[in-house]
Amino acid sequence: MTDERRGAAGAADSVLVALADPTRRQLLDLLAARGEATATTLAARLPVSRQAVVKHLAVLDAAGLVSGSRVGREVRYAVRPAALDATARWMAALAASWDRRLASIKRVAEAAERDSP
Repeated sequence: MTDERRGAAGAADSVLVALADPTRRQLLDLLAARGEATATTLAARLPVSRQAVVKHLAVLDAAGLVSGSRVGREVRYAVRPAALDATARWMAALAASWDRRLASIKRVAEAAERDSP
């Protein structure tokens, strides 16, 4: 595996770990719909505390899925789609690789079937 592919897979790991939690997926959905929001605003829409929302946002931020910017005393969070796009490209490349492998297996199996008595 090349360093570039290893790096892409590592970045995808953090994105997939972040997206494994349903609350974090909900946060991303809310932020995508609103454009940006504070942890307090997001907590009002979820059945978890503001502190829990802040912790979930920290995981999403570490994965590169959201970013926070200070506006006065508030921190407003917004979706950063680049990490999600990179993960989707990595997954598409992985799927294409498996499609090629399966097509090769199919060709070998069909050739063996034609050649058998």
